[in-house]
Amino acid sequence: MQAIQMRQPGGPEVLTETDLPVPELRSPTDMLVQLHAAGVNPVDTKIRTKGPMLPETLTAVLGCDGAGVVEAVGEAVTRFKPGDAVWYCHGGLGGPQGNYAEYAVVDEAVAQPKPVSLRFVEAAAAPLVLITAWEALYDRARIEADQTVLIHGGAGGVGHVAIQLAHLAGARVAATVSDADKAEFAHGLGAEFTIDYRNEDLVGAVADWTGGRGVDLCFDTVGPEVFARSIEVMAVYGDLVTILDPGAVSLKEARNRNLRISLELMLTPQLKHLPEALAHQGEILRRCGELFDAGQLRIAVADTYPLARAADAHRRLEAGGMQGKLVLTTPTAAR
Repeated sequence: MQAIQMRQPGGPEVLTETDLPVPELRSPTDMLVQLHAAGVNPVDTKIRTKGPMLPETLTAVLGCDGAGVVEAVGEAVTRFKPGDAVWYCHGGLGGPQGNYAEYAVVDEAVAQPKPVSLRFVEAAAAPLVLITAWEALYDRARIEADQTVLIHGGAGGVGHVAIQLAHLAGARVAATVSDADKAEFAHGLGAEFTIDYRNEDLVGAVADWTGGRGVDLCFDTVGPEVFARSIEVMAVYGDLVTILDPGAVSLKEARNRNLRISLELMLTPQLKHLPEALAHQGEILRRCGELFDAGQLRIAVADTYPLARAADAHRRLEAGGMQGKLVLTTPTAAR
């Protein structure tokens, strides 16, 4: 099968096209999926640069997100049969079991039926960012209706679905963006207020929006400087959630405001081998699938690349400034 493999850490050029054996089923609950598309995420570029997250491996096929058609199932698989269309987030952290390939093997517990309303490209773009935003807002921060919520990076992969999930929870949503086009995009997703972080003062803008109270919930998808700055825009007893390492930041003001600070890494169930947590992530995808098919949720695909051009997709992602996600398409998708 065609696959994209890295044999050492480095720049995009370390992603090389290669021919690998089609993976075999390893357990009775495994399924062989013929992939039509694979999502490209920032974690892929970090693993490519620093090396696989699983320490016992070096050579790796990247890609956590996949969407395709079941080709074969283990004897204990009960939820799927050959020919079923599925989507999932699993693999891609090290070794051969990533989704930058024509085939992948996944346990049926992590897969869900692909939403009928989504093309394979859209379905492959969605799982990691959906699970990340859902866990951050619903599981970590316990979002409630009528709360004020600030989403950083509102036009990005995680940010643009976080706006929608917060809006669906009944919250009032603000988002930081970098230009007028992205502001319009965020408003279309459910943000009632946007802040141009390049030209506006974050603290002053949030104070104006909340009448000086601060936001009940802030979701940082950007990094340490934004995390530190966000402490100043929080309401007392608020929730501040980040998907990145906040670094060495003073928490004195966070303590004075009695903030609840949460760290979100949706890869933890894979890294720590937690079956119940993986099943919960599968349930998140099932519920999001219902929202897609009901017309209440959408995923933005900025661009697609053929599998052989994975390195170009990484260059584009690392350049920044996109609205939504990048996706790789396999030769299967063209047939």
